[in-house]
Amino acid sequence: KQVVYNKTGIQFMNFNSLFQLYQMRCDGNLALQGANKVLFIPDTLSYLLTGKAVCEYTAASTSQLLNPTSKDLDTDLLASVGLRRDQFGPMTLPATRIGELTPDVQKLTGLGPVPVIAVAGHDTASAVAAVPAKDHRFAYLSSGTWSLMGIETPNAIINANSFAKNFTNEGGIEGTTRFLKNICGMWIYERCRKEWPEVQGLSHSELQCEAMQQEAFRSLINPDDALFANPASMVDAIRTYCLRTHQPVPEGHAAYCRCIFDSLALRYRQVFTWLKEFANFDIDVLHIIGGGSKNEYLDQFTANSCGVTVLAGPQEGTAIGNVMLQAKSSGDVADVWEMRRIIAQSIELKRFDPHDREAWDAAYERYLRITNTPMTH
Repeated sequence: KQVVYNKTGIQFMNFNSLFQLYQMRCDGNLALQGANKVLFIPDTLSYLLTGKAVCEYTAASTSQLLNPTSKDLDTDLLASVGLRRDQFGPMTLPATRIGELTPDVQKLTGLGPVPVIAVAGHDTASAVAAVPAKDHRFAYLSSGTWSLMGIETPNAIINANSFAKNFTNEGGIEGTTRFLKNICGMWIYERCRKEWPEVQGLSHSELQCEAMQQEAFRSLINPDDALFANPASMVDAIRTYCLRTHQPVPEGHAAYCRCIFDSLALRYRQVFTWLKEFANFDIDVLHIIGGGSKNEYLDQFTANSCGVTVLAGPQEGTAIGNVMLQAKSSGDVADVWEMRRIIAQSIELKRFDPHDREAWDAAYERYLRITNTPMTH
């Protein structure tokens, strides 16, 4: 594992392309054996539109096949799954013009020779491109089913500490690296919500308002514990975790909801603390993007817990980043910082400043004891 991580800087997840291709090879997969070209999903769409096979950088970077130092696919890792570099297209950066719609597609759609642009094919890469930051001194939290918290760096951060804490280095735009950690996000809340028939008529805001009336920090969980990966019942998983850690079991849906939000904010603080150790700059602001940025209670909790100003928005970061990269390709914007200035001027950002620090500090110390994690100062 250490050798692969040193080559790629990518965290180990069972769905990484490296493992999928290895299993296909072990199974004697005929499609893989006969493949002339191997395309990632964004590249497949580009190929169907243009007839040109490329390898878009941000998508390739998450495969655990790309070396962030050479910024190309690693030939040793390709060989380990029985593949060669020439079976992949040329490495292509976001905002590159791939080609035009093929004559067949033009005829089928009634369109002319529309240009096809390689955007940041990995959705989080497009979303981070849309972070409306004014300078590099920011962290981001892409909040949805998953939460992804990270910083933007010029180079990959690969060392024993990043390996031990399971941080990942994914490709960003303009040659940057998205140094981040995956955190289980609103998945836990959504799964619980489906198990509560009594809340089906309630909106998210109504349910969350009820949760705010509950006692704070009464029960805490580690959202990234294996118990919460994909249990038959998420409510039962939380109950089990609380019993195992000698905590009171939440009583009613509002108490469960409060437990989830408190715990997510405290887990965010833990990862944010680690990010500050890795960053070679002071982090002045945390930008929350994605659908979860609409959850103002969790936005405020995150500011309180992390002790940093939170700016929430845009909600549709991936789509906005996609559009702006096409604008960059056409010459309408010069670089990512002009993109970000335009986005900041075009959307409403909500600001959340930290408060109740003493209570959140005490809760964080308790969270670390419960989750059996040494305190980091």
